[in-house]
Amino acid sequence: MEGIEHRTFKVNGINIHVAEKGQGPLILFLHGFPELWYSWRHQILALASLGYRAVAPDLRGYGETDAPDSIDSYSCFHVVGDLIALLDAVAAHQEKVFLVGHDWGAIIGWFLCLFRPDRVKAFVGLSVPYLRSDPAKKPVEAWRSFYGDDYYICRFQEPGEIETEFAQIGTEELLKEFFTYRLPDPFRFSKGTKPFGHGPESPVALPPWLSEEDIKYYASKFEKTGFTGGVNYYRNMNRNCELLAPWVGSEIKVPAKFVVGDQDLVYHMPGMKDYIHGESGLKKDVPLLEEVVVMEGVAHFINQEKAEEISNHIFNFINKFN
Repeated sequence: MEGIEHRTFKVNGINIHVAEKGQGPLILFLHGFPELWYSWRHQILALASLGYRAVAPDLRGYGETDAPDSIDSYSCFHVVGDLIALLDAVAAHQEKVFLVGHDWGAIIGWFLCLFRPDRVKAFVGLSVPYLRSDPAKKPVEAWRSFYGDDYYICRFQEPGEIETEFAQIGTEELLKEFFTYRLPDPFRFSKGTKPFGHGPESPVALPPWLSEEDIKYYASKFEKTGFTGGVNYYRNMNRNCELLAPWVGSEIKVPAKFVVGDQDLVYHMPGMKDYIHGESGLKKDVPLLEEVVVMEGVAHFINQEKAEEISNHIFNFINKFN
């Protein structure tokens, strides 16, 4: 794809696949669920053309990167450990790099900033803000109390269960449904029902920013790996909360920018708008937060839906630090 190179690095005990292009200061792009390095295809090309080295791995459990069998191998420590080892391999001469993350990639990006601020020059988080951790409150149980047992995060917890339901839908169909989901309402995956409301008689219409070719690329990878690796991140949410106990009350000491769509379901979670915009919320936890951008008419997969605008947001922010 237009000069994007692919390499594999043996780091932190696993093989990590990386797509990259360009020369200059390094930008590490972290994807979310159910995605791959490919979600950053537009940003890789754009930022490489502007004098940066864009590097986008398939995260642990995804694509051509190894997927350890154990659920416990998908904690925040494991994934951040992968990224530190990867940076040592691809950019040993750069003390700090730029970081961009979306969805789970944003969550992991905030963790990386929290654990190793010495390695991050500036961070652009998309869709998911930094979220305070409280070991006394289990996040999965909190979501269950808000939305019930059918809420997708709750349904993702039982090993093998949701994977069986995904298989019944079919890989291409499932990916189309996820990527085109635009309702800001809580996403429920009820047992025994069609979670997205579509059937063979009402196929999913792809938006202009997502092609059949794009879907087939994603599907070609997930048909080989399945979705277990990605779902295992959700299965570590309670454990991550326990592991983060030493950092309770800590601040993110990295310059940051946060961008979210006003139709993103994350933006409409209970208390989220107050946390993102209130002085005692995100700005308190991330004192070097320079800007919050809410994009009108944009849903969750913001870096694909508004590729050019997101590339510009990234460039305009990180370019200040060169």
